[in-house]
Amino acid sequence: MHFRRSAPLFAVLVALLAENLPAQKKKPASDDEGYIPVVAPETKQKKKKDEGTQTLPPPKELPGAVTADTERLAFGASPLIGKGLLSQQTRDALKALLKTNHGTIVKLRAFVAGSGDLRRVGELVAETFSEKHLPLPVLSVVQVGALPMEGAQVVLESIEVDKRVVNPHGVAFLAGQNAPSVAQSLARLTTALSAGGMHSEDALRVTCFVSSLDEQRDAHQLMMAAFPGAVLNYLQMQREPVMPAAECEAVARLRTSIAQPVSFLNPPDLDKSPNYSQLALVRSPKLVITGTQLAFGSQEADIKLAFERLQRVLSSSDARFDQVVMSHAYVTSSAIIPRVRTVRASYYSSTTPPASTLLSFQGLPSLDAAFGVDVIAATDSPTARR
Repeated sequence: MHFRRSAPLFAVLVALLAENLPAQKKKPASDDEGYIPVVAPETKQKKKKDEGTQTLPPPKELPGAVTADTERLAFGASPLIGKGLLSQQTRDALKALLKTNHGTIVKLRAFVAGSGDLRRVGELVAETFSEKHLPLPVLSVVQVGALPMEGAQVVLESIEVDKRVVNPHGVAFLAGQNAPSVAQSLARLTTALSAGGMHSEDALRVTCFVSSLDEQRDAHQLMMAAFPGAVLNYLQMQREPVMPAAECEAVARLRTSIAQPVSFLNPPDLDKSPNYSQLALVRSPKLVITGTQLAFGSQEADIKLAFERLQRVLSSSDARFDQVVMSHAYVTSSAIIPRVRTVRASYYSSTTPPASTLLSFQGLPSLDAAFGVDVIAATDSPTARR
């Protein structure tokens, strides 16, 4: 009796289980089951994108020397910029010079303050000029103690070849005039100009190097008053005081023609030195302008190597040491100046040494460099090349 009464209940349970069986069956395999995806070949668009992220080739190497026309020589200087790091300020300075120049920039001299990598300046110069498809200029880079604007890290001086004749009679290079103050140094430049038959308005560029910006706070006003038509630049040589207190140099336009292609003068009112001339008057049609050659060490042998490299650079542009009209020497310690003068005398003309500026600065592009030199030589060689 018990089994019969449970039979209907059992039947109900079996029926319920049977109704649920289709839901428990395994779903049929889809078309994707067991499919191994194949990586699609790289499209042209993707390839182009990857090519755009490849490392660019290094910038071109700057030349050791360039040749420029004397009668078209012009000068410029970048404005001081107080914001940004060295790289950005260098880019801005180059942009400003390229915007205002009237021809081709053939030489840049960078004065860098602060602790930025001086080698970066050369890289940026090469990149900027290459991007604009312009001829590369020669370059000199010097680390200085300070610039006359808070936050300013670089100022660039430029030598340009103007599109027109601006110096029909030639140019004059005036050696640095050391003095106890900027005012006295500028007065000596005026004396030198007068001895060469020029006036203050003939000055094209005037650069003053000072031992202390605080002690020479009126330097810019004095420079503007003395040479209102010139490109002006001044800076502190080292972070700590050095000698001399001030030394200003200049380039000027000759007022009248001279008899010889090159003439050196030593006015009686200025110091006479066997190491350099006070003025170099130049009407030679071509000038060879070099970048800086460094001495990696402070011994005479190290300094000689720098001059030997400079000699090869001059020779490659059909110029010689006896044609040098202006010389710039940069040392990181005044202790090696006597050695520099000794070595220099064996390369430059003993009877007519060039105009020269030789001063101590904070540093040079290499930490191992103790001395650097660049020159301007006059040549009338028809084969002198850019």
